[in-house]
Amino acid sequence: MRIYEYGKDDMEILFESLRKRAPEGLKDVEEKVSEILRAVKERGDQAVFEYTLELDGVKMSARDLEASAEEMEKALSGLDGELREAIERSAANIRAFHERQRENSWFMTREDGIILGQKVTPLGRVGIYVPSGTAPLPSTVLMGVIPAKVAGVGEIILCSPPRDNGKVDPVILACAKIAGADRVFAVGGAQAIAAMAYGTQTIPRVDKIAGPGNIFVQAAKKQVYGICGIDMIAGPSEVLVIADESANPGYVAADLLSQAEHDELASAILVTTSKALAGAVQKEIEAQAERLGRNRIIKKSLDAYGAIVMVPTLKDAAEISNRVAPEHMEILTADPFALLPEIRNAGAIFLGEYSPEPLGDYFAGPNHILPTVGTARFFSPLGVYDFIKRSSIISYTREAFGSAARYAAAFADAERLQAHAGSIRIRCGNTP
Repeated sequence: MRIYEYGKDDMEILFESLRKRAPEGLKDVEEKVSEILRAVKERGDQAVFEYTLELDGVKMSARDLEASAEEMEKALSGLDGELREAIERSAANIRAFHERQRENSWFMTREDGIILGQKVTPLGRVGIYVPSGTAPLPSTVLMGVIPAKVAGVGEIILCSPPRDNGKVDPVILACAKIAGADRVFAVGGAQAIAAMAYGTQTIPRVDKIAGPGNIFVQAAKKQVYGICGIDMIAGPSEVLVIADESANPGYVAADLLSQAEHDELASAILVTTSKALAGAVQKEIEAQAERLGRNRIIKKSLDAYGAIVMVPTLKDAAEISNRVAPEHMEILTADPFALLPEIRNAGAIFLGEYSPEPLGDYFAGPNHILPTVGTARFFSPLGVYDFIKRSSIISYTREAFGSAARYAAAFADAERLQAHAGSIRIRCGNTP
């Protein structure tokens, strides 16, 4: 891991290397993704089957596409007892957290009889995408489906790539059952996004698509935006740890490694006021990485996108963190809450040495579908608010309209929109 000294080294080198991880590579796959989207839009299920065979090596038919209620129930009953308890407890935590995000419709009535307000309506149907590459991601099922369920979405469908046998991973199926997904389909990649965006003979069209995925999935989400809604364009995972001399170097190293093992584009950064801690963390990383199965991925990740930044003060550390706007950030200092007001840009913030990032991934309750690669500057974690829409309510009495009419007409005249002005003036007894 490269060491930077704040105030001496050019920090733009670090920031630029992190920006390069953004999904700019979407351009490299957009042509192929456009082809997939067009085929699925025109030919529906048949195109889905063809691309599933070509890209996943799995032969599918209409009867294989959707998991049955019996399959979901069997998957749930077949769970290992300890894993089932972990999933159910995690689901309860996620549900409890997201219940606090509910929004209610509201109205205000003025003395002149004007009623204004906002009507909150859940989306009708949403699609949750759950990757299943080298390993299933059951936690992502919970993080995607439960907020939509809490929001009151009418129908929640889930798409996840088929295994070699053409079926969705049983742990994902079990989680879908626990979380409350209505329908589950064995389809992945860009063809899954296309199917949810356009609808096929079997897979219904959705109003919004949420969930992480590889570069093909992200490119597809980008291209269908506008046909349906999407949550965000996700990039590689990342963590930034702010630590002082009070931090345990073993804990810091373990937390950095937990992100570096995701993939070669993952980023793990330590920002610290302590030279001694920096040295101790480096030694811990070397020792702990040797015992991990994904050592090769970790090394490439840390060599390319890992860093230790030495800073004079914790305020400087916060400034760097705000520039990076990390997906996950940890504050491992003597008083982590004291630094919290300085943090403006972060997907999720973990405070204290017993709040490691993986706890948030699996169990704590806040969502782990988070903005990445600097987009925490303007995006928020996935939540209930992603699965609702708001309509403005306006009701004027005749008297209230009379008082407002000339002002509205003045705006219409200024914008040279005669019909707008006419709509106002005809109610005042004038010729429109």
